[in-house]
Amino acid sequence: MWTRQVLVEHLAALGLERGDSVLAHAGLRSVGPILGGPDALIAAIGDVIGPEGTLLAYCDWQGEDTILDDPGLRAHIPPFDPARSRSTRDNGAFPELLRTTPGARRSRNPGASMAALGGRADWFTADHALDYGYGPQSPLGKLVAANGKTMLIGTPLDKMTLLHHAEHLADVPNKRIRRYESPMLIDGQTVWRQFEEFDTSHSPDGLPEDYFIEIVESFLAAGNGKRGTIGAAPSVLVPAPAIVAFAVGWLETRLRPRL
Repeated sequence: MWTRQVLVEHLAALGLERGDSVLAHAGLRSVGPILGGPDALIAAIGDVIGPEGTLLAYCDWQGEDTILDDPGLRAHIPPFDPARSRSTRDNGAFPELLRTTPGARRSRNPGASMAALGGRADWFTADHALDYGYGPQSPLGKLVAANGKTMLIGTPLDKMTLLHHAEHLADVPNKRIRRYESPMLIDGQTVWRQFEEFDTSHSPDGLPEDYFIEIVESFLAAGNGKRGTIGAAPSVLVPAPAIVAFAVGWLETRLRPRL
């Protein structure tokens, strides 16, 4: 049974520090039993980064799974409401636990929405671009600008959401563009809005679906970031600016046409 204090020690040993802004992904079952439940893990991260630090999680929303073209269903789809819409279940329980923690904030882009808790939560979640929501005007872009970090706790390396920001930034040809509609709650009314973004649901042509794993493994093998264990969960902590720059270079090397 892991205690909050032991988790604090594990997080500090991994390299998390006071004042850090960190985007975390957590497989709670991998951590093992926690005294006080998953809230104790959120609290332990808060203990390490302090009140000036900020913890973020990638929410998305469950509405993405139910938006259909059937006109008979369209009128019944609940609109995205940052204060109420549940995080997608595909990302596990951790983002929804963080989103519903008192004091947490959430950004307004439905599919790319992030929750944040801590000293800079308002800044991270404000003014999230509705189009191209993984680009510079997003919590991911701000994480890089803030010299933040990203942490995987018991989750596969291909779940590192920050690498979608690298996909956005990489100067490579033939990027697929996704256009879709989502309902949003605006001034108490449901408004259907057209969205446009680079398609992050499929790997670029010529790369395997799990190519994020190769990027992270190569980054770590070069002596960057750190591996450790949080509770019983194998974990990774990497600096956001460095992993994004590495991933951009990796993508451009493999996807730009050779002269």
